[in-house]
Amino acid sequence: MPLQKLSLVLGGASSGKSAFAERLVVASGRPKVYLATAEAWDLEMQEKIARHRDMRGPSWRTVEEPRATAGALGEISPTEAVLLDCATLWLTNQMLADADLGAAEAELAEALASCPAPVVVVSNEVGLGLVPDTPLGRRFRNAQGALNQRLAAQADLVVFVAAGLPLVLKGTLP
Repeated sequence: MPLQKLSLVLGGASSGKSAFAERLVVASGRPKVYLATAEAWDLEMQEKIARHRDMRGPSWRTVEEPRATAGALGEISPTEAVLLDCATLWLTNQMLADADLGAAEAELAEALASCPAPVVVVSNEVGLGLVPDTPLGRRFRNAQGALNQRLAAQADLVVFVAAGLPLVLKGTLP
């Protein structure tokens, strides 16, 4: 079964969600695009990005676009498959830039719908932990929950990953 038009892979930190999403894209047999939203603000993040890039290997085309992700999706070839990793960092970047979240999410949703290639989006499920103790933390948690719900409603396939194990919430695995 081919990769769905839009797949959403959710999970907690270090749950195996990115590795699972990568396997979906690799299994499609299409040329692979890694659409990265992370920014390397410190040495730890620089090392993490380098480690992930090395693990993926040279067969992936990497596009680094922390905020204008919708525009980058418009540059994708119909023959490719995209791994957008991750919606959580994209949202963080939007919030830190004081972007209009409603407009940014609408633009992203439209770009995902019109992207000519299948897209697998990775996102953190942040609603399973403690209630954040700061207003910004609570605002972020609520915004991330709303974004995940919007992406899940739009997606053909939604998978929750815990301990490296996938649980299909919507659709059928390819």
